[in-house]
Amino acid sequence: MDRVNFRAKVLTGHLKNHHNSTIDLLHTAQCVNYSPPELCEPPSAFNTKALRKLLDGESMDEIDYIFNLMIQSDLFCPRERGGKVFISPDFNKSMEHQREMTMKRINYLREQGAFDGWLTRKGPDAERSGFTRGITFGVYDHSLGIKLGVHFFLWGGAIQFMGTKRHQDKWLKPTETYEVIGCFAMTELGHGSNVRGIETITRYDASTQEFIITTPCESAQKYWIGGAANHATHAVVFSQLKINGVNQGVHAFIAQIRDANGNICPNVRIADCGHKIGLNGVDNGRIWFDNLRIPRENLLNSVADVSPDGQYSSAIKDPDQRFAAFLAPLLSGRVTIAAGSMNITKIGLAIAVRYSLSRRAFSIRPNEPEVLLLDYPSHQRRLLPLVAKTYALSFASEYLKNIYVNRTRQSIKTVHVVSSALKATSTWHGMRTLQECREACGGQGLKTENHVGHLKSEFDVQLTFEGDNYVLMQQISKALLKEILAAKRRNKPVKGLGLEHLNKPAPIIPSHLTSSALRTAQFQTDIFCLRERDLLHRFETEVSQREARGESMEHIFTVTYQIAEDLGRAFSDRLVLQTFLDVEATVPAGSLKDVLGLLRSMYTTIVMEEDASFLRYGYLSTDNAAVVRKEVLKLCSEVRPHALALVTSFGIPDALLGPIAFNWIDANAWSSVKDNDTIKDNDTVFSFFSNML
Repeated sequence: MDRVNFRAKVLTGHLKNHHNSTIDLLHTAQCVNYSPPELCEPPSAFNTKALRKLLDGESMDEIDYIFNLMIQSDLFCPRERGGKVFISPDFNKSMEHQREMTMKRINYLREQGAFDGWLTRKGPDAERSGFTRGITFGVYDHSLGIKLGVHFFLWGGAIQFMGTKRHQDKWLKPTETYEVIGCFAMTELGHGSNVRGIETITRYDASTQEFIITTPCESAQKYWIGGAANHATHAVVFSQLKINGVNQGVHAFIAQIRDANGNICPNVRIADCGHKIGLNGVDNGRIWFDNLRIPRENLLNSVADVSPDGQYSSAIKDPDQRFAAFLAPLLSGRVTIAAGSMNITKIGLAIAVRYSLSRRAFSIRPNEPEVLLLDYPSHQRRLLPLVAKTYALSFASEYLKNIYVNRTRQSIKTVHVVSSALKATSTWHGMRTLQECREACGGQGLKTENHVGHLKSEFDVQLTFEGDNYVLMQQISKALLKEILAAKRRNKPVKGLGLEHLNKPAPIIPSHLTSSALRTAQFQTDIFCLRERDLLHRFETEVSQREARGESMEHIFTVTYQIAEDLGRAFSDRLVLQTFLDVEATVPAGSLKDVLGLLRSMYTTIVMEEDASFLRYGYLSTDNAAVVRKEVLKLCSEVRPHALALVTSFGIPDALLGPIAFNWIDANAWSSVKDNDTIKDNDTVFSFFSNML
């Protein structure tokens, strides 16, 4: 032991001497200094709070309240870096630990009253508040947002909208207080997007007035069910309902899968989906049902019911319409994904833009200071169009929330199409933005603590859950085709889905575009509408021609996917532009309106430059496409002075950004290593050597 003591003292002295010599070296060298962008950038030309109000509306105070709830608790892993405190999950921990921490945070938030009234309050304001809560919790950790979303939006939403009073009275309050923990068992190993094809079977036993749920084969196991692996006590189970040998299609049932002590119920088997590339704070599981019996009352019966003696009844006789009515209330998932995607892009862009306003690289001339990254036109081109598109899609997601919470039977079709469009467009944009931000941050973008790189794996799933994006684009095109054909059959103007422009003459695009023309709202609207109407006409023509040749509609929609996807994107882009113009119209003349005009022009020109359909179908000549390309660079240089103010207006607290968004030199200084990672005293060194013996 004397020998161990001696070696420990030698090593400790070595570390101290090494540390001191390093500090002396640093003091004599000329070093790069950090300059806060707030001190170096010109003052904002517009009111950043007013711009944030356009993004968050009446929800702004509730969003800030939720942020503060998380920032003030040690459960959210606060840590000091570079003189600032940041919060984020510890992704270095095991999957089991991450899941445990997610539930601890949920319990803390419940105790703070954060979930009060989420399901039991009624009306548009209550639903909007629910969206605000779920989306804002997800800013801290996607696992937390998903775990809450499954419990409240999917399980709770199914009880609210697919059930009736008997279900709501029994289940909503216990769900709100977490006496019941719900999950949503729709997806199967063999079926995801094709819900109609699921293989789980439920039959009715009139002698006991019970339904019997069965997993008939391995491909029918419920898969990716969030909350099922560890915590859920109950599930909404989607299944084919067979009554007297007749398949009545997909219906939903409430099934208990664990008792109050967490034990798996008889006739239920549950397995873990295992480690994932992200979202390891969510316990995704697999479920098999071995003739599980549940009470007749557990059928969610807002659309159809089964009487005690086993008679099936529904006010909607057409199976297709019944299926559509059955799933219509579940659109909230797409609403939350669209809005949540905007938050991840805001985080990525706020970090990357702030870093580029303090990080320098290369000098233009000898002995001159190095140049800020964001002063390079190439760097502006990488980030600033993404900022503009984030604003455009954020305005659109607010519009989507509003039409959802104010939905009627007549408007549900619009909600379905708009939510499909914005879910796909927003998630594509989110992943592309995170990749660009990761690269724009260089090596620092690889560090988990700087968020950008890690967020990619956390949010990648958004591209495929709640509907594969390419499938959603095709669904949009089918809906548009149905609208125009119905209008022709009625011999009346097209109405709804923003298609009223089809009733007017086709816009004429100037043969020679100028910078001033590109920036007018009229031109932007004209070319986006021209693209949509032309693609819709081409799609209608091809479908009609193939139908006349005797091809089935199923085959036709399979082989026309390319133009269908082009049309889906055209509809989405025109919709986003219209919502931007609607927001802009509410702002009085002044500096804020001027900046919004710049962002709108940036959004439209970048869509024209990047989407090949403008050249492919001739909406832009090659000469005009060159004009558009040059205009993008002009707009980047004009947006550049507003960059800091624009990302500040996102309203993301400093604590939820990464260290490189602020003093990245101090955050990486030796003192931070000493505080966090080095052997601090002789006792630790002694323990190290003792363990080696």
